[in-house]
Amino acid sequence: MNEEKIRELLKGYKAEQISEGDVINTLKNLPFEDLTFAKIDHHRALRWGFPEVIFCEGKTPHQVRSIAQRIVKSGSNLLATKATPDMFTEISAVIPDASYNETARTVSHVTSEIRHLRGNLIIVTAGTSDLPVAEEARETALILGLDTDLIADVGIAGIHRIMEYREVLADASAVIVVAGMEGALPSVVAGLISCPVIAVPTSVGYGASFNGLTPLLGMLNACVPGIAVVNIDNGFGAAFLAFRLLNTLNTLLEKNE
Repeated sequence: MNEEKIRELLKGYKAEQISEGDVINTLKNLPFEDLTFAKIDHHRALRWGFPEVIFCEGKTPHQVRSIAQRIVKSGSNLLATKATPDMFTEISAVIPDASYNETARTVSHVTSEIRHLRGNLIIVTAGTSDLPVAEEARETALILGLDTDLIADVGIAGIHRIMEYREVLADASAVIVVAGMEGALPSVVAGLISCPVIAVPTSVGYGASFNGLTPLLGMLNACVPGIAVVNIDNGFGAAFLAFRLLNTLNTLLEKNE
């Protein structure tokens, strides 16, 4: 439940359109709703500006369906990551308008109007094989209200390709760089531009990339200062960090207007 929904609830009570019992029943699940196998943090939207996101790995399709149903019923937007087609089928049974991005493995549904933030986020991939992680970041960014563009397959094996987009990147408010193998692309991009760069190592690569450990260590040891690095294959985390940066910037701008 977000701040706007609570205001509507209180206005309805003040206008005697909603009873005291209805108000109590609506608010009783704050700060969380206990489903036994999960405790849904409905209060998170008030703290962070976005409700709890479902990480689907390790959960059954039925569990994912139940959590998603309760999130939407509370009036919040839905995002589920690492979701299988079976999980999407279960969710669709109770949320028919939900959308599935097969590449990103995300399920999303817009219940409440998305607050769009000023500033633009650009997501860059080193290779086509990095697209699943980049798409997860893109889907996350979109439902968080970020103006987002994707530039794919511009890794350092053909360094001239990223140079083609130098002016576009220079105009970005934040850039997410997704790369596997040795993970060198974030350093290249961060060396060209002044905005925040968030690096995402992927598990793409041959044996000595150690399922993403090599690019992770490479990004952590980047010689360009100020690069933020998230965990392996964590496109969601990268987009959420970009959201927090731009949300803070938007809040400061609004206070000064």
